[in-house]
Amino acid sequence: MGVRRSVLRVGDRVVFDGDEHVVVGLAGTSVRLRADSGAHQVVLAAHLMAAMDFTVLDAASLPAVEPFGLLDMLPADVVAAAQRWREHVVEVDTGLPPNPAPGARPRDGYDPAVTSLAQRQRAKAAELGVSLRTIEGKRARYAAQGLWGLVDQRVTRTFELTGQSDPRLVEVIEEMLDAETTQSTGTRSRLIRRVIKRVEEIHGPGVVPLPGRSAFYVLIDRLSVGRHTFGSAVTRRQMANRPDGMFTPTFAMRPGEQVQIDSTPIDVMVLAEDGVPVRADLTIAVDVATRSLCAGVLRPVGTKAVDASLLLAKMMVPEPMRPGWAASMQMASSVLPHERLLSIDARMREAAARPVIVPDQVVIDHGKVFVSEVFERACERLGISIQPARKGTPTDKAVVEATFTAIKTLFAQHVAGFKGANPTLRGRGVEAVWTIGELQDLFDEWVIYWQHRGHDALRDPAAPRRKLSPNEKYAALVAAAGYLPITLSGTDYLELLPVKWRQINDYGIRIDNRVYDSPELGRYRRQPSGLAVKRGLWEVHYDPYDLSRVFVRNHHDGGWITVAWTHLPMVAAPFADFTWRHARRLVTESGRDVTETEIARALDDLLTRAEHGPDTTSHKVAARTRATTSTHRKPTPESATETEQPAPQRQPKSETAEVIAFGVFDADAEAERWI
Repeated sequence: MGVRRSVLRVGDRVVFDGDEHVVVGLAGTSVRLRADSGAHQVVLAAHLMAAMDFTVLDAASLPAVEPFGLLDMLPADVVAAAQRWREHVVEVDTGLPPNPAPGARPRDGYDPAVTSLAQRQRAKAAELGVSLRTIEGKRARYAAQGLWGLVDQRVTRTFELTGQSDPRLVEVIEEMLDAETTQSTGTRSRLIRRVIKRVEEIHGPGVVPLPGRSAFYVLIDRLSVGRHTFGSAVTRRQMANRPDGMFTPTFAMRPGEQVQIDSTPIDVMVLAEDGVPVRADLTIAVDVATRSLCAGVLRPVGTKAVDASLLLAKMMVPEPMRPGWAASMQMASSVLPHERLLSIDARMREAAARPVIVPDQVVIDHGKVFVSEVFERACERLGISIQPARKGTPTDKAVVEATFTAIKTLFAQHVAGFKGANPTLRGRGVEAVWTIGELQDLFDEWVIYWQHRGHDALRDPAAPRRKLSPNEKYAALVAAAGYLPITLSGTDYLELLPVKWRQINDYGIRIDNRVYDSPELGRYRRQPSGLAVKRGLWEVHYDPYDLSRVFVRNHHDGGWITVAWTHLPMVAAPFADFTWRHARRLVTESGRDVTETEIARALDDLLTRAEHGPDTTSHKVAARTRATTSTHRKPTPESATETEQPAPQRQPKSETAEVIAFGVFDADAEAERWI
């Protein structure tokens, strides 16, 4: 029988290239072979050994390598017994025990010079009080397996999960366990009853022997391991949906190569516009290459297609610094290539440390939010390809699914109003204290800390103990891949906002019981837009996260008209008097170095604020969104001086507090203000 061995000698017969050869010469790394037909050839030894059919004929088999891992897990007394047997076996073979002292001589009866192997074996059997067959078996196993062959194999013996149970019964139990996957969770007694009825239905009553009650329970427990048959129904379905093959990780080599988008309810109760506690949906976009949270949008449960389109718009524009945010959150203080990006877009000057990522491909599930004409049209306009995940296969977008878990652990559970994933995890007296807008503010701020936090999936291969942050990974890939994000202009940003069709009346435009008006609407009041297909109505774009203004497309001049909310000056909560003063202080601090300690301290402050809920005793509430004046003008020196004065005392309820309009990111206006 032909085997492989570690030494090749002249005269050996080998099989190579489909024929038998004799080794007639060895020179360095070359081997000269002579075929039975008389043909000679010289091949490299490495090529010869690597050949699929290479075999050395009539060669002794090499001993197997000892399974060192299995030996380490055995009890110490079992290993010690095997080592004692090794000493006896080696003494029989060589006359001396392992590792003899210099000058040691064999004992009487074990000297190979005067005794035969058979005599030494009989002497060892008599010494140990065992049979000659035992000594011969130990020698054979040690020669083939090393120390492992001398281990008491009763210690390593495995057992059948089903024991002595009838195979027909086991087959029925596995069938019924599979049937439990989509059913409501029941007890073991219910399953036993169904198994017995199924066995009798197939084989007849009394044909298949059944175990006793306790043994039946043990058998079911063994066969249901890993199935969650008697646990969570959701977990059971998820486990059954996992593929049998290996998981294939998702790779991306540059920012935006693949962005995964998904939506799920967040485990925090929030207040709707009417003050009723509701659940909220969180829609996020995660870049696979950098694990950056490109953007996140919170809406009451029932996310719409326009929210997904708005998510695209938010991730493709810079995130400006907001009043109340720590200086460590500025892009200028981070590892992001701020100077390089600033030369491309001046809006980066006051941007937060969240990179702008323009996706090449987005991966979505089959939710109606994403499989919609509105979302597809937005992606087509931006040149983004859409890759739907396979139905019932969440592993196709595993990155965004894992990010939702991280958001729950690192953010949601620290927020006042956290209710847990299900009623069994909910505390007593959980109430909603944050509004949708306030929770959106907290989440947007937390995203910046996420960008600074080391990520397990971004470990350096050369230094696996070091975890890169999403921002560090982005900076590295920008340098390696030459990535150059082209951000949305103000006009493009407005195009992606949701649309309502309205009439321009004498009092202005009414949307959701809010009236918007502007002097620029003067000559268009009560006039048709000219679009016959919409019966003369005007195209009004709005941001669901900023109710302070809407944008009307001027179909006559081709531009946009910004129309403010008429009751905006009466709203005291969104902004406090320190807004502009604090924003200017952040700009002056942008040049200093930021340490991880500062970032951690700021994050702790954020989570503390989120846990305690909003301050209901003061009008000094942090800005909800990006701060712009209602007139879209830069603050004059006079107004800057006024805002730098100490905060005014809280006014009586009968008076109207002085406020600054709350606005969201209007790309066009922000660009003008920043430039």
